[in-house]
Amino acid sequence: MAVTYTAFDIVHGIASFGALVWMLYLVARSPGDVRRWAVAGLLAGWSIAYPFGIAASAGAVFLGVDPMTARYLQHAFLLLAAFSLVCFFQFSALEADLARTRAVREAIGLVLALTVMTIANAAIPDDLRVAAATVTSTPGEGPVGVHSIAAFYVAANSYLLYAFAAAGLWTRRYARGAEPRLRRGLRVAAVGLASISLAGATFVVSNVSRWAGTPAPPPVVATSIFLLLLGIVLFLAGMLYPTLVTRLAALRVWARHRRAYRQLRPLWTMLNERFPQDALNRVPASPWRDALSLRGVHRRYYRRVIECRDGLVRISPYLASMGVEPADLAVPERLATQLTGALRAHAEGKTVPPQAIPIALPQEDSLDADVDRLVELSHAVARTGGS
Repeated sequence: MAVTYTAFDIVHGIASFGALVWMLYLVARSPGDVRRWAVAGLLAGWSIAYPFGIAASAGAVFLGVDPMTARYLQHAFLLLAAFSLVCFFQFSALEADLARTRAVREAIGLVLALTVMTIANAAIPDDLRVAAATVTSTPGEGPVGVHSIAAFYVAANSYLLYAFAAAGLWTRRYARGAEPRLRRGLRVAAVGLASISLAGATFVVSNVSRWAGTPAPPPVVATSIFLLLLGIVLFLAGMLYPTLVTRLAALRVWARHRRAYRQLRPLWTMLNERFPQDALNRVPASPWRDALSLRGVHRRYYRRVIECRDGLVRISPYLASMGVEPADLAVPERLATQLTGALRAHAEGKTVPPQAIPIALPQEDSLDADVDRLVELSHAVARTGGS
């Protein structure tokens, strides 16, 4: 039987292995960071297990292995992923030496579960391996095979239950000392791990019940799967929450800088034409390039603010010589008109005393407030036709 992949399977695979490649890149940049290695192990186990699980559920041969061996490999990689998850939180919350000791202790349980799974998988008869992989075998199909199948799934699900429950406890412990943004994300992740643990407990009970000859009712199995999927979603959402919030905040700053950069263009153009020597970038940018370029926004933003301020300082003596009243300096439209006249006087070569005066100063001592005043003046320049 051939394995059929859905669109979701393909997207899941691309996303999983893409995240794994990115994490391996981060590990290569910081090979001494055990936490990154743990996350890489989690992603590797999760990613590699997925196609084997699909093949096992379909009862198909995959990469030359029979369905039950595919199920065995799926669970083996899932156990390694769960072990890596526990190690991640331990190395995040404990001192390095204590975390290493705990990790060795955790590895004993992992090895024990893998040993039981390996022996049980080898003991499953050939005529039951497809049924065992697709979880369709019944107690009447032979005691040796049934006991081996039950032992396999009990061992796998018991370790997963333990690992996710332990990870949930470590998550709550780590959240206590975390900063607010990370703490909120970890609490959501802890709820997700609790849901996964509850699903795992139900799976273990179902395995034991099946072993005893009483398969779990379908509603129980459906509820377990629902809790598992809900837990995975909550866990991923909680772990991604701090990063997403940080990225969104950075995106808002990026958007604000890009908007202010474009809004300052009328004022900057008028000043740059008169004082090109103040340009920090001697190659002028076209309006189309400014509108379409997405890179270097912060650099271009700060450069434009500085160039506008430098130009206003240079032209301020001409405004002072014109006898501009402080009231005119406070009104953007009036200041824009006076600024046009001062630039005209400078172009005509008039000589004035080198006495600078403050122009378009903000009420608050902050860069954002300063940029807001410059933007107001730039809008006034555009409205009065100064550019």
